Amino acid sequence: MSSISENAASENSASQNAASGNATVLLIGASRGLGYAIAAEYLDRGSRVVATVRGSRRTALHELQATADGRLEIEHVDINAPEQVQALRERLDARRFDLLFVNAGVTNSPEETTADVTTDEFTRLMITNALSPMRAIETLGDLVHPEGSMAIMSSRQGSIAHNERGGFEIYRASKSALNQLMRSYAARHRHDRRTLLLMAPGWVKTELGGPNARLTVDESVPGVVRAIEAQRGRTGLHFLDYLGQTVAW
Repeated sequence: MSSISENAASENSASQNAASGNATVLLIGASRGLGYAIAAEYLDRGSRVVATVRGSRRTALHELQATADGRLEIEHVDINAPEQVQALRERLDARRFDLLFVNAGVTNSPEETTADVTTDEFTRLMITNALSPMRAIETLGDLVHPEGSMAIMSSRQGSIAHNERGGFEIYRASKSALNQLMRSYAARHRHDRRTLLLMAPGWVKTELGGPNARLTVDESVPGVVRAIEAQRGRTGLHFLDYLGQTVAW
């Protein structure tokens, strides 16, 4: 078989595996909240998941691993440490995934504005919410099958069009920056066949979203995963919510 035929057969096989529920997922940021729930959702669907946590502390993800029949591997990576992301890339060099999902996000006081936020706090949000996720895409993207998908957790609050009330100014700005950087990435890779996604999970009751949020994790995460799976095979960049609906830029 020629190398071209072999590559086509490999891509075909990967696509069939993903469609049949045997997808391979590389999930960055899964120790708690939405990341943990996304790992659990893909495992429930029969997928194999490599998921990352920060530090060496035992997390809920480790408890999940005990019931995952060997389909969950845990790696330790701080997304804000480029050398750790690169080391992960090297450890996984021989493997390929149907989906790379980057889940990273921190917030700050909703009342803080550019008039009173400290430079350190502004920098913290921009690095964690915008720069580091994009660095992860840049570093790990080649591990995704040519017909696979790459997704980043964004937010409806990153939409400039939907910002009519203000609040969470610095968080909003960091997610808008993420969206812009992902659009630049898509423009640079316009001939890439991979599906690129920015996902808005809704306002969810997590440590980040707080107790007053409108959605539970169980209401948001299955929708996020369904939206990702529904986009498989569609090239270009899509900004979607947990219902699979397009979010205005």
